[in-house]
Amino acid sequence: MFDVVIIGAGPVGLFCAFESGMLKMKTALIDALPKVGGQCSALYPQKPIYDIPAYPMLLAEDLITNLSKQIAPFHHEIMLGTKINTLSKEEKFFILKSECNKEIITKTVIIAAGGGSLMPNRPPLEGVELFEEGGTIIYSVHSLDKFKDKVVVIAGGGDSAVDFAILLSNVARKIYVIHRRNRFRALDSSVDQMHSCANVEIIVPFQLEGVSGHNGNVDCITVKNIENNSLVELSADFLIPCFGLSMELGHIKDWGLEMDNKHIKVDNSTMMTNITGVFAIGDVATYNGKLKLILTGFAEGAIACHSAYSIVNPGLKLHFEHSTSKGVP
Repeated sequence: MFDVVIIGAGPVGLFCAFESGMLKMKTALIDALPKVGGQCSALYPQKPIYDIPAYPMLLAEDLITNLSKQIAPFHHEIMLGTKINTLSKEEKFFILKSECNKEIITKTVIIAAGGGSLMPNRPPLEGVELFEEGGTIIYSVHSLDKFKDKVVVIAGGGDSAVDFAILLSNVARKIYVIHRRNRFRALDSSVDQMHSCANVEIIVPFQLEGVSGHNGNVDCITVKNIENNSLVELSADFLIPCFGLSMELGHIKDWGLEMDNKHIKVDNSTMMTNITGVFAIGDVATYNGKLKLILTGFAEGAIACHSAYSIVNPGLKLHFEHSTSKGVP
């Protein structure tokens, strides 16, 4: 039996596992993906992150590497490639049942599922699947080498589109950024940096209209001016659509949790859901004043672990100490 099971091994789940380790709670960390890191590993490993304290800039994959090192001393049980289907309560403990009917027994549960199962939104283009299979329509940047001296079209106006443009400007020969509006949704400082890249050309107000090529290789991207419907053809080697992610919580939404659309409602003073002993943190959790930031999720993980401690150890008072004084157990 575990003291706490953390569902979701993204950055927030990983830091939550650190906090549970600091409280000496027996912990299991579970994720449906084959490796830790959530979307930071699966979708955006090369994406720069600018709002982690003490790191002016940190790549997503490096953040996950550091968090993994941070929890290593606790020797938590990590179950990857494991989807949890059901949750049931039996007196003083919970039973989680995986897709392959494995039962996991725990005193408390912390859901750090982010957006749930995340899939990038596809552009509405004919034949997109063929080019996805060919690896020339992609939704994340895992390695810079494949883009060396290539022409890349990036579609979108948010942080991901702008960050990818800045990142690839160091290796690609030419980058076109296509957006429907003159104004981008990304951070102003990032937009300014993108505009300063000599090999990045901004094409607005345009949208994707078509893609052509052969044997799964992109040759040409057609874009349309949304003001006068004129078409422009761009010779290109890669297309990176950045149209956000679709979020699906899967079986979690059937566990009797109080939901607000696709988010789990919690008491932000404890991160407790409407089910005593079940907590939610990170992007999957919602409450008044919620800020969807990684650092907010880190704080929520600490709050959830301290709240869970009183359930795991009823009647035992927790003597709080800072890590600077007690170190890592």
